[in-house]
Amino acid sequence: MRGKIKGLKFLVIFLGGLCLSGMIMSGDHVFGTDSNLRKMKYTSRSPEEAMRWQKELRPALFGILKMEDLVSGQTPVPSDRKILGEEDKGKYLYRELEFHSTRGRRIPAVLTIPHRRPAPFAAVVCVHGHGGTRYSVYDRNSPYKGFATSLAESGFVTIAVDVGQHEVYEQGRILMGERLWDLMRCVDLLHGMDIVDKARIGCAGLSLGGEMAMWLGAMDTCVSAVVSSGFLTVMDQMEQNHCLCWKFEGLRELVDYADIYSLTAPRPLMCQNGLQEGPKDFYVPIARKAMEEIKLIYADLKKPENVLLDVHEEGHVIHLPSLLDFFRRHFAAKSSPATN
Repeated sequence: MRGKIKGLKFLVIFLGGLCLSGMIMSGDHVFGTDSNLRKMKYTSRSPEEAMRWQKELRPALFGILKMEDLVSGQTPVPSDRKILGEEDKGKYLYRELEFHSTRGRRIPAVLTIPHRRPAPFAAVVCVHGHGGTRYSVYDRNSPYKGFATSLAESGFVTIAVDVGQHEVYEQGRILMGERLWDLMRCVDLLHGMDIVDKARIGCAGLSLGGEMAMWLGAMDTCVSAVVSSGFLTVMDQMEQNHCLCWKFEGLRELVDYADIYSLTAPRPLMCQNGLQEGPKDFYVPIARKAMEEIKLIYADLKKPENVLLDVHEEGHVIHLPSLLDFFRRHFAAKSSPATN
């Protein structure tokens, strides 16, 4: 397993409301100006300073995610994969398995492996949203449009695990940290497979899955391309009419979502937001404002072409054509591993 980094203590907050101090109104939306919030907001700077900002923020986030011991790599956990069943789907092998996330916890997964194509393969961690499971991303008759199935048929290795839980499994952890760690263990598993090109491991998800794709791309630099669908917004918006499982102690004092997305730079990032999302949801005008902030670091790191907001005509769904095109373009050939 790869060594990663270090951090501090926290607790999942399920109750909360509007941040009332220091607010200003913008149309129908409330945006915070409290000086105690977002102390590590990204502002334009030199490439060297931008990378330094990333290297300072990432361990700070691991700290409040209660993941320092996990990412330090001091006590590696072998995956110890066990195959539970498999089926030949024609273009790919569909396999159910389980493996160790931590020494005390094993997790089930779906893994697909292409047939009749030369290895090594590009791979994508496919992430479901609230109310979904690891199977949901393979379902064509769902808001996910079966994007994992389409990737599998296109010659990608895919993997999916369950991240929709609202309980903390291990003492001393928090919900978001456990969700993120399970996805990072998927990357570890892919990284250890001879048939996977280590320079072409991506992630994608919708809704909560878009949030977790944001976190995974930000915090695991072995991920080389990210599609975050149905999630780009600001934290003030998420304080209202949304499940508050995203919120935990210390987060808002450090960052907003644009800052977390900015940790992915300069690696390719596409966010997707649908025009049918309403003002209380993942509203396109708010997404556009957040994307302008994310673009700052891509410009500073001389890769402005690597980030985009795909605004599509639908609602809270995966936009399948642009997702497939994104991964085909960025994974068409081997690329250098990310170093930020």
